[in-house]
Amino acid sequence: MAMAVPASAQDTTKKKSVDILSEFKPVLKESAKINFNPSPAPNDTTRPVLNYNIPNQNLLFAYQPGTLQPLAMDIDSGGRWDNSSYVKAGFGSLKSPLVEAGFSFGDGKTAGLNIYAKHLAAEGKRDFQDFSNTRAILSGFFQTAKSIEWNAKLGMEQERYNKYGYLPATLTFDKDSIRNRFQTISGALGFHNIHKTEYGISYNPDLRIDIFTDNHKTTESNTFLNLPLQKTIGKVFAVNLGITFDLTRLKPNGKDAINNTLYYISPAVLFKTPNINIQAGIRPSWDNKSFRMFPNITAEVGTEDQRFTFQAGWIGYLRKPSYQYPASQNPWLYVPDQLLNSAIDERYAGFKGSVGDHFSYSAKVGFNRIKNQPLFVNDKVDGKSFFTVYEPSMNVLHFGAEVGYTVQEQFSLLAGMTLNQYSKLTVNEKAWGLLPLEVKAAMKLQV
Repeated sequence: MAMAVPASAQDTTKKKSVDILSEFKPVLKESAKINFNPSPAPNDTTRPVLNYNIPNQNLLFAYQPGTLQPLAMDIDSGGRWDNSSYVKAGFGSLKSPLVEAGFSFGDGKTAGLNIYAKHLAAEGKRDFQDFSNTRAILSGFFQTAKSIEWNAKLGMEQERYNKYGYLPATLTFDKDSIRNRFQTISGALGFHNIHKTEYGISYNPDLRIDIFTDNHKTTESNTFLNLPLQKTIGKVFAVNLGITFDLTRLKPNGKDAINNTLYYISPAVLFKTPNINIQAGIRPSWDNKSFRMFPNITAEVGTEDQRFTFQAGWIGYLRKPSYQYPASQNPWLYVPDQLLNSAIDERYAGFKGSVGDHFSYSAKVGFNRIKNQPLFVNDKVDGKSFFTVYEPSMNVLHFGAEVGYTVQEQFSLLAGMTLNQYSKLTVNEKAWGLLPLEVKAAMKLQV
């Protein structure tokens, strides 16, 4: 079976052409965006167990270095301690022999012992105008392994005087009536910590006992106990707290004993820098059960080079005259029939400093109010003895100055003056027996 299909030929004579309908503009189709809905991840309640395998980081060497350990700074031992001893002997005008000796033992660091003795006498041109003074002192110290230093002292002093200058000069007396002999036996014991404790506390208790007697069978005992304590706070502040007891018992021959007691507390706050030193405190005191309150304020302000320092203060305290203290000022006294403590209120201001390498100076002016000041009134019967009387109230204007010139330890020259003006006495006409003017000078030359 056959099918017939018509056939035609291609026209190759017709030209090719391109019809442009519009310009080409590329266009991107909008794509569908996927929206993510945020949701917090669930809490992971499982605790992973992590095993660490850290290799040993130590390196082993044949040489093992030593460990570093802090050491406390040693006390400067540049000053060398020498056990020096000396003996001095001389003779001066007014038939004045002098013998003095001193001996030292120990290493000067952990233990030491000093022995000192002196004898001085003189004889004036008047009858019975002679005196002598002999004393010996034994002192030492010892340091324990716990950084505590003990100090001890034992002394003896003997003074011999005669009463002279009585009027009229034709009077005659037995030697026993014009002879005054004083003997003092003293002892002291104390200790203090060399380094502050871990709480910054320093302590220095001290006990002193004096037994004072005369040739008239009068005996006086003086006991002094001081318990100071200081606590440092930081680098510039400190707190002081001290308690002091001072007890006296005077027993004249054939008379009842006289007891005199005083004690006080000294709380204070300290502020100290290289240029400023201020103390502010009070001193509650008990004078034979009579209460008194005193101020205790001092200040020192200096320059950076410490060549000039200004000083000022307002302090108050009790001074116990006893029998031993006035006898050291006036050895021609009768035995007192009463003992009254002096209450002193002192206000002062002054300065001190140095010029150059050799010259130093100081000056001070003060105003004092004193209650129960002991005065010495001459016995009008023969004039050879003095009574002790008390001035209830008086004022004292005080001025003192001092200058010095020093060349190392080879030469030193010192001169000073003290001026006191007494006023507003209520009972006595004048301040009998007290010095209104005192001038002193000293020179030392080492060859």
